[in-house]
Amino acid sequence: MTRVCFFIDGSNLYHGLKSHCGKTNIDFYKLCLKLCGDRQLIRIYYYNAPVNKEDNEEMYKKQQKFFEGLRRTPYLQLTLGRLERRNHVMVEKGVDVFLAIDMLRYAYSGTYDVAVLISSDSDFAGAIHAVKEVGKHVEYVHFKEGVSRHLLDSCDVHTLLTKDFIEECFHS
Repeated sequence: MTRVCFFIDGSNLYHGLKSHCGKTNIDFYKLCLKLCGDRQLIRIYYYNAPVNKEDNEEMYKKQQKFFEGLRRTPYLQLTLGRLERRNHVMVEKGVDVFLAIDMLRYAYSGTYDVAVLISSDSDFAGAIHAVKEVGKHVEYVHFKEGVSRHLLDSCDVHTLLTKDFIEECFHS
C-alpha cells in the first residue's frame, strides 16, 4: 500500500481557509484521510509559529488552545518556528526550513512513498525536486487563488481544494 505523509504550512492553510471558506476550524485528520483516499496515512506534519504572548495575549491564548487540539490529533506532529518583528511587521522564521528538512529527511529514510504539500509557498520547489530525485512522488494541494506556478510545475500531481471538497472536514 502506498504510504503518504502530509506537510502542512499552517499559516498558509489558515489564510486560504479563511479567504475561501470563511472559517478555519478544519479537522486535519479528516482532511488528510480524505486526501489520502485508499492509501495509507503515515503522518501529518504541521508547521507554524506561535504568537508572542507579550504582543497579543488574547491571540496567544487562542493559538495555544488550537495547538493543544493539534497535539491530540491522530498521527499529527506539530513543529513550531518563531515570529520576529521586522520593520513593524511580524515574520515567521524557521517554519519553511523545518518543513523542507523534514520532507527531505523522511524521503531519504524511506518513511513515505508520497509527500503531500499543503502550501502555496514557491520556496518549496527546490526541496520538491530533491525529494523526487530520491524516487518519491510529491503532490501539491492548493486553493484556486494564490496557486503557485512553480509548485504546479514541480509536483507530480496537484489537487484543488474547494469549499465543497473540504466542507465535511470542518469541526461541527
